[in-house]
Amino acid sequence: MADIVDQFKKDLAEVCWKDLRIHLQHGGIIIVTEGLDLIDVAVAVAEDRKPQVEAWIADGALTEPGSEQIETWETELEKPFRLLIVQPFILIQATTHA
Repeated sequence: MADIVDQFKKDLAEVCWKDLRIHLQHGGIIIVTEGLDLIDVAVAVAEDRKPQVEAWIADGALTEPGSEQIETWETELEKPFRLLIVQPFILIQATTHA
Protein backbone atom coordinates (compact mmCIF):
# COMPACT_ATOMS: atom_id res chain seq x y z
CA MET A 1 0.00 0.00 0.00
CA ALA A 2 2.90 2.37 0.61
CA ASP A 3 3.65 2.34 -3.13
CA ILE A 4 0.17 3.52 -4.08
CA VAL A 5 0.23 6.23 -1.39
CA ASP A 6 3.62 7.45 -2.64
CA GLN A 7 2.33 7.49 -6.22
CA PHE A 8 -0.73 9.52 -5.26
CA LYS A 9 1.47 11.94 -3.30
CA LYS A 10 3.52 12.47 -6.47
CA ASP A 11 0.42 12.78 -8.65
CA LEU A 12 -1.37 15.27 -6.39
CA ALA A 13 -1.96 18.44 -8.38
CA GLU A 14 -3.43 21.85 -7.73
CA VAL A 15 -5.57 23.28 -10.51
CA CYS A 16 -8.10 26.07 -10.97
CA TRP A 17 -11.73 25.54 -11.91
CA LYS A 18 -11.16 26.93 -15.40
CA ASP A 19 -8.84 23.98 -16.06
CA LEU A 20 -11.20 21.42 -14.50
CA ARG A 21 -14.49 22.38 -16.09
CA ILE A 22 -13.76 20.67 -19.41
CA HIS A 23 -14.03 17.35 -17.57
CA LEU A 24 -17.71 18.00 -16.84
CA GLN A 25 -18.47 16.83 -20.37
CA HIS A 26 -17.16 13.36 -19.58
CA GLY A 27 -18.52 13.11 -16.05
CA GLY A 28 -16.63 11.41 -13.28
CA ILE A 29 -15.79 14.52 -11.23
CA ILE A 30 -16.18 13.65 -7.58
CA ILE A 31 -15.99 16.30 -4.85
CA VAL A 32 -14.19 15.20 -1.69
CA THR A 33 -15.24 17.24 1.34
CA GLU A 34 -12.69 19.17 3.32
CA GLY A 35 -12.87 16.77 6.27
CA LEU A 36 -11.43 13.84 4.31
CA ASP A 37 -7.84 13.26 3.25
CA LEU A 38 -7.78 13.27 -0.56
CA ILE A 39 -5.03 10.65 -0.73
CA ASP A 40 -6.91 8.31 1.64
CA VAL A 41 -10.00 8.61 -0.56
CA ALA A 42 -7.97 7.96 -3.72
CA VAL A 43 -6.47 4.82 -2.17
CA ALA A 44 -9.91 3.55 -1.11
CA VAL A 45 -11.29 4.13 -4.61
CA ALA A 46 -8.25 2.56 -6.31
CA GLU A 47 -8.42 -0.49 -4.05
CA ASP A 48 -12.19 -0.79 -4.61
CA ARG A 49 -13.06 -0.53 -0.92
CA LYS A 50 -16.78 -0.35 -1.63
CA PRO A 51 -18.08 -0.29 1.98
CA GLN A 52 -15.88 2.70 2.85
CA VAL A 53 -16.64 4.59 -0.37
CA GLU A 54 -20.37 3.89 -0.04
CA ALA A 55 -20.28 5.17 3.56
CA TRP A 56 -18.64 8.43 2.41
CA ILE A 57 -21.28 8.80 -0.31
CA ALA A 58 -24.08 8.14 2.19
CA ASP A 59 -22.58 10.76 4.55
CA GLY A 60 -22.35 13.30 1.73
CA ALA A 61 -18.55 13.37 1.97
CA LEU A 62 -18.24 12.33 -1.70
CA THR A 63 -20.59 14.01 -4.16
CA GLU A 64 -20.89 15.00 -7.78
CA PRO A 65 -21.00 18.73 -8.47
CA GLY A 66 -24.53 20.08 -8.76
CA SER A 67 -25.69 22.75 -11.19
CA GLU A 68 -25.75 25.48 -8.52
CA GLN A 69 -22.20 24.63 -7.47
CA ILE A 70 -21.02 24.68 -11.07
CA GLU A 71 -22.70 28.05 -11.66
CA THR A 72 -20.89 29.45 -8.61
CA TRP A 73 -17.55 28.07 -9.78
CA GLU A 74 -18.12 29.58 -13.22
CA THR A 75 -18.01 33.00 -11.53
CA GLU A 76 -14.77 31.99 -9.76
CA LEU A 77 -12.67 30.55 -12.58
CA GLU A 78 -9.49 30.84 -10.50
CA LYS A 79 -10.98 28.84 -7.59
CA PRO A 80 -8.23 26.37 -6.60
CA PHE A 81 -8.70 22.63 -6.16
CA ARG A 82 -6.46 19.73 -5.26
CA LEU A 83 -6.88 16.91 -7.79
CA LEU A 84 -6.13 13.23 -8.09
CA ILE A 85 -7.15 11.02 -10.99
CA VAL A 86 -8.27 7.50 -10.14
CA GLN A 87 -9.59 6.17 -13.43
CA PRO A 88 -12.35 6.75 -14.36
CA PHE A 89 -12.81 9.36 -11.63
CA ILE A 90 -11.37 12.79 -11.06
CA LEU A 91 -11.31 13.46 -7.33
CA ILE A 92 -11.26 17.16 -6.42
CA GLN A 93 -11.10 19.01 -3.15
CA ALA A 94 -11.43 22.76 -2.74
CA THR A 95 -8.41 24.48 -1.28
CA THR A 96 -7.80 27.98 -0.02
CA HIS A 97 -4.60 28.58 -1.93
CA ALA A 98 -3.50 28.01 -5.54
